[in-house]
Amino acid sequence: MILRHAFIPPDNARLANLSGSLDEHLRTLASAFEVKIQRRNESFRVEGARANAERAVGLLQQLYGRAARPIGAEELELAILEAMADEGARAEAGGSRDDAAAAEPAAPDLRLRTRRSDLAGRTPNQVAYLKNILGHDITFGIGPAGTGKTYLAVACAVDALERNAVQRIILTRPAVEAGERLGFLPGDLAQKVDPYLRPLYDALYELMGIDRVAKAFEKATLEVAPLAFMRGRTLNHAFVILDEAQNTTPEQMKMFLTRIGFGSKAVVTGDVSQIDLPKGSDSGLVEAERILRRVDGIATTYFTSADVVRHPLVARIVEAYGRADQARDQERR
Repeated sequence: MILRHAFIPPDNARLANLSGSLDEHLRTLASAFEVKIQRRNESFRVEGARANAERAVGLLQQLYGRAARPIGAEELELAILEAMADEGARAEAGGSRDDAAAAEPAAPDLRLRTRRSDLAGRTPNQVAYLKNILGHDITFGIGPAGTGKTYLAVACAVDALERNAVQRIILTRPAVEAGERLGFLPGDLAQKVDPYLRPLYDALYELMGIDRVAKAFEKATLEVAPLAFMRGRTLNHAFVILDEAQNTTPEQMKMFLTRIGFGSKAVVTGDVSQIDLPKGSDSGLVEAERILRRVDGIATTYFTSADVVRHPLVARIVEAYGRADQARDQERR
């Protein structure tokens, strides 16, 4: 099918921002929706399957409205992801956009108080994840890399601190590569554990700013530490995040979950397809997912490659590895 669309009256600045340098954005859109896009001045020709062509034209119209300023590659990828997620939700509802919207219950206010005023769930699973974190004391986020598990959890923690819902934020990860025996590494404690905790720092810097993060550390309202240092503590009135939880042992996971005190909230994130534990060792995340499945007050959100908000190749890589794992499992049977 061939669809034609023209932006009248034409705005050359918006058209340039929409198309990107040397029509790079148009090529990205064409690849994402599996269509061909040709542009001549303010007129666009989109060729492909009817549904895909209509979605591409719809997104072109939406992006043109934003194109008063340049559109970055990340903004474009997120817009494509949102369009695909919206289409998938309508398809599952089995009706038109109006039918799906009417059937969907009203969502609570999920705006988070961080430096990023536009921060929100980009996919249905991300929205469900935010709802689970806000509505449960312990939440598990399980899925592949790039789905926003850690970033959204840190955003919720920052929001809770801003609203005075908690008194401090504690972020932790298992230092599996060094066996959690960090003494042989050079430097002081912060320098020893820094490589393992760097992704958490990056999220904090983006959501709070470097200066505020430094002040929060000084006031002890923010703590980043390896999981081994959690033993023996009781964490009251804190927002606690355990990242890379697939690399915990069952004993470590139980230890962490039993640290949670009054007025606290915990989020556990991990990717069970990337377990770095020694061969033969059980993952604490896998065991906790099985044991705690029906425990009241605990919620689990499962992410898929459709929730990846990084470069589009990441989603394809995740899917390819998933197919390879399935084929390997079938061969073993």
